[in-house]
Amino acid sequence: MSTGKKEKKLWGGRFSGDTAPLVESYTCSLGFDSRMYAQDIDGSKAHAAMLARQGIISDAEREALHQGLEQVRGEIESGTFDWRQDLEDVHMNIEHRLTEIVGTPGQKLHTGRSRNDQVALDFRLFVAACLEEWAGNLRGLVGVLVQRAGEHQDSLLPGCTHFQPAQPVSLAQHLLAYAQMFRRDHDRVRDALARVRVSPLGAAALAGTTHPLDPGQVAATLGLGGTFANSMDAVSDRDFVLEGVFCGSLVMMHLSRLCEEIIIWANPQFGFVRLPDAYSTGSSIMPQKKNPDVAELMRGKTGRVYGDLVSLLTLMKGLPLAYNRDMQEDKEPFLDTHDTVAPSLAIMAGMLAELGFNRERMRLALKAGFLNATELADYLAAKGVPFRQAHHITGAAVAFAEGRGVGLEDLSLADLQRFSGDIGEEVFAVLDYENAVARRHVPGGTGPASVDRQIETLVAWLSTQP
Repeated sequence: MSTGKKEKKLWGGRFSGDTAPLVESYTCSLGFDSRMYAQDIDGSKAHAAMLARQGIISDAEREALHQGLEQVRGEIESGTFDWRQDLEDVHMNIEHRLTEIVGTPGQKLHTGRSRNDQVALDFRLFVAACLEEWAGNLRGLVGVLVQRAGEHQDSLLPGCTHFQPAQPVSLAQHLLAYAQMFRRDHDRVRDALARVRVSPLGAAALAGTTHPLDPGQVAATLGLGGTFANSMDAVSDRDFVLEGVFCGSLVMMHLSRLCEEIIIWANPQFGFVRLPDAYSTGSSIMPQKKNPDVAELMRGKTGRVYGDLVSLLTLMKGLPLAYNRDMQEDKEPFLDTHDTVAPSLAIMAGMLAELGFNRERMRLALKAGFLNATELADYLAAKGVPFRQAHHITGAAVAFAEGRGVGLEDLSLADLQRFSGDIGEEVFAVLDYENAVARRHVPGGTGPASVDRQIETLVAWLSTQP
């Protein structure tokens, strides 16, 4: 990155001395805001078009600005653009080079505009693009979960509470629980986009401008849904960034929960899943190891996104109206969140698509935790035994079976009738794990009919998403 020759800064009319070199480096934001060059160019083109429509610049000047801005875009994307630290940020760098290309019209581009509303616009456009990417990745992840659920409607495993075996569920039901989490994340991101896509351009520094601008034209040109309602709020609002990082934090929390289960299930003591080679690593000393490093890293990266959210909340909590230079520090937390969330979603979708499930190990685990105990209690309650008594009877039967090292379903009818004379031969059909799952037809439950409806609903939802 070039520091360029020393010359008067674009804002330096009031100053006679140079900025101290250390201060210049300390305040320069090019290291991160140069990533918003496309949004800055698009916003400037929309602003120039509006200035021409309003008669503030000529059509010829507008055309020169548009062509010049596209030349700048080409230089940046080809890697020939000379980024200058002394020009402080992406906005000044682009405007300086534009003026070199087109001359006087370049000096007119900033008419009616401040860097305060300019950076707010650029950042809103950038955040919106990132959220669109997240939404697409979330849709893709939900699609993979629905597909894998469809493959495993007949695969049973222990459902847990307190991380202890509780009741049998289908693997499809388990996967669809995560599909619902990520669907909510998708809907939350889409909802946030409505508040991100608001144009602040025209608010200028904080009080608006005397030039006859038309903010609505700029918003329409950029595909934004509205314009600012208050100029001071427009340049000082960073709720849209905070909301984006909050959405990202929830996404990472849901990913981390799924990672935790994959990590546990991959342990040979569970053996529920086989990790794909492309999403695991080995040990430098233990040749037998196949480590869930990708899931572990994703689980670990969740904390940094939480940190980004806390950083932004802390940044904003004490700022008076309107713009303050502290807000330069809002970019890096969001960029870090985006650089974590977007690939994490894509990687999880890829890992889940290739993850192998061991149905036999899952089924064996059902017998280890007496997961059909609730079936016995409900069976007795259906026969008129008060549920609290049925609960105690079942608990005693479980203790008896545990002492023998067998499951409830392995006890004889005589053994079971020691605890209640209401138990009949039909109890063994009740204790069957497949039957236990199949009977749960309540909407949203783990029964096959309910799971079918869940899959159908999600498939229909996926078909409506862009």
